[in-house]
Amino acid sequence: MPFKRRSMINATSLTLQNLLTAAVADLVVPPATPPVAIIHDLQGTIDVAPPRLTLFLYEVGEDPSARNRPHRRLNVPPDYEIQRPDMALSLKYLITPWSGDRDTDQRLLERVLRTLYDGAILAGSVLDGALAGTAEALKVTLLPLTIEERTRIWHAVEKPYRLSVVYEVRVVPIRSTAFEEQSPVSRRSLDYGELEPVP
Repeated sequence: MPFKRRSMINATSLTLQNLLTAAVADLVVPPATPPVAIIHDLQGTIDVAPPRLTLFLYEVGEDPSARNRPHRRLNVPPDYEIQRPDMALSLKYLITPWSGDRDTDQRLLERVLRTLYDGAILAGSVLDGALAGTAEALKVTLLPLTIEERTRIWHAVEKPYRLSVVYEVRVVPIRSTAFEEQSPVSRRSLDYGELEPVP
């Protein structure tokens, strides 16, 4: 039975996939099948008909800039609950064109760069999956990795190096399920006394 819980990580991948599929759809003249973007782990053979962009999520980490946010108070009469703040994630994607043709690969990559430069904030109707209809806004940033850093990623998936780009998406919220139930203050007492004069 498939897992039904709403996944923010998957929703982020789906948002990128649908955004980039729409962005590259006109790069091949009909009746040829238009290019697509797909979520892929780079394992096995990758088909190049139609041309495609693979989105490989290779790293998930906590976004340090979003730490120390306040807890959320939820009223549950007659008491209330304190919920931990959302966990904020940073996701890193390796985006690679596959077409079997160098010129087409470069055109696909250029369209990715332009699309994510013009739309560096993903929000509103662009969001898909569990993010759809929320007020979330995801920031997309091109990471300036060195050739050695990119090569290590390709080595990890046991594939030869290919022209590709790396993007970071943040902040992806993961809702905490940790609650602490508390009761409102019903009474308090104050103690007082006389202060002795200082000699």
